[in-house]
Amino acid sequence: MENDSICRCKWVKMKNPTYIKYHDEEWGVPVKDDRQMFEFLTLESFQAGLSWETILNKRENFRNAFDNFDVEKIAAYSEEKLQSLVEDKGIIRNKLKIAAAVNNAKRFIEIKEKHASFCDYFWQFSDGKSIINKWADNSSVPASTPLSDKISKELKKQGFKFMGTTVVYAHMQAVGMVNDHTTDCFRYHEIIQTYS
Repeated sequence: MENDSICRCKWVKMKNPTYIKYHDEEWGVPVKDDRQMFEFLTLESFQAGLSWETILNKRENFRNAFDNFDVEKIAAYSEEKLQSLVEDKGIIRNKLKIAAAVNNAKRFIEIKEKHASFCDYFWQFSDGKSIINKWADNSSVPASTPLSDKISKELKKQGFKFMGTTVVYAHMQAVGMVNDHTTDCFRYHEIIQTYS
């Protein structure tokens, strides 16, 4: 996995195989599957104030704890289930974020019922296409944009929690609404060629 001849985005922690795999196989790849979209949305909301590496390292624990991000199951969680999550040392035990995950599952379902899928709803903000940026280095990559501001406002209006503009922009990057791999990264052109 670690190959010094491969140029990656500089934020990748080269000593963490999970981080490398995520960068090389998932980050920036357009997501059109609702379950996967909800997983990223939930993980991003738990990341607020923490590092993405922390979340990635606990990802399998999150999947186990949250029924593999089955949105219908999460929306129906009981108080007992919420309490068990608060006591689960394998995830981020933040009561507000756990409650937000359940709330967001309900809001996610409401949007799915109004649109063909949540993905259709989300991707309409970029006209169904990935936004291809051309950042030479990580210092140029923004933490938010006018589009993430707009989506954040819309999601909050729909009742979503922990969906500030920075969280939303990180989500846009993760699900490939924007290609924020730096132009020297091997994945930058691979993603363009494969998904454009």
